[in-house]
Amino acid sequence: MKINTKINILVICFALLCANAIPNVEAAIGVNYTANQSKVYKNGTEIKLKGINFFGFETTDLTLHGLWARNWKSMIQQIKTTGFNAVRLPFCPKALKANPVSTIDYTLNPDLVGLNSLQLFDKVINELNSNQIYILLDHQRPDCLAISEKWYTPTYSENQWINDLRFVAKRYANKEYFFGIDLKNEPHESATWGTGNKLTDWNLAAERAGKAVLSTNPNLLIFVEGVSKNPSCLTLTENYWGGNLEPYNCKPINYSFIPKNKLVFSPHVYGPDVFLHNYHNSPAFPSNLSGIWDTHFGFLHTTKNENVIIGEFGGKYGAGNPKDVQYQDTLVNYMINKKMCNSFYWAWNANSGDTNGILNSDWQTINSSKVSLLNKLYTDCQ
Repeated sequence: MKINTKINILVICFALLCANAIPNVEAAIGVNYTANQSKVYKNGTEIKLKGINFFGFETTDLTLHGLWARNWKSMIQQIKTTGFNAVRLPFCPKALKANPVSTIDYTLNPDLVGLNSLQLFDKVINELNSNQIYILLDHQRPDCLAISEKWYTPTYSENQWINDLRFVAKRYANKEYFFGIDLKNEPHESATWGTGNKLTDWNLAAERAGKAVLSTNPNLLIFVEGVSKNPSCLTLTENYWGGNLEPYNCKPINYSFIPKNKLVFSPHVYGPDVFLHNYHNSPAFPSNLSGIWDTHFGFLHTTKNENVIIGEFGGKYGAGNPKDVQYQDTLVNYMINKKMCNSFYWAWNANSGDTNGILNSDWQTINSSKVSLLNKLYTDCQ
């Protein structure tokens, strides 16, 4: 009886230990995100990303912009109440270190006094996560000053880039709503695709980085943008930075590096407010846009069965080039018709010079026309 009693006590203790351990293990491991046919799944259940870009950590300020005008938590709450459930959060490497920050009005944000850039980054990610807002981290600028052509520069190596990606993949692995990393913002100019040159081929670099990130945190999705121009496998010569995925036709991403259900192609798609291309002035505008988008990125979704989520799109929507309204309306209809329902709009910030923001210049009120356009996308895209 004493032996049985001891065994029973051990069994009970072990059961209690396991019961207590399960939540901790689950929190440490996180949840698994996958993608299929441009849909995103969290532990097998589909989620819809109604995303917005919120920038600042990629600049020399090393913090969210707008904190000179209002409280940071109030903006996150407003993002949620406006109808967004996901944030693409750009950063630069210095934000991941204990660096001083600037442009914060501490009378409006007293809880941020004394915090360095990494502590602020942690705090913002924690707040997004606690508000059940999905988080896509975006490696935006290697020097916090400008978007680089390639993933490395003379002062920032590929190894540093991959180490920084692995750092955030590991550091935030226990955040339930941290679902993906955009490996590099807007490769362009000297960045190529499929030429076989390891020093310039963005597709090969994305494979190396994607594999490293997934080895660190296998629960994430890997977002891969396009390039701009390319010396081969190209029919359209007018492309936006990060928007040209046509060379995939000649050189697909190798699934042994990034599995298909973890790979998301994420073009950036802009109109005449950002840069006026010849096709914007065509007599066929805007009916010519669908075929152009099919060639740039749409074919991946419709004929290659790949995952496509637009990582940036937007414009002044009537406050700039009058054609931008037609452009954005046509793009939203295109996404609805193609059933490409997940996206990230640029941007929440009022200080986006070439697009303006969801926030008006007062950093308080909402651009209702833009929100109505996005609500159409969220409602009609199924």
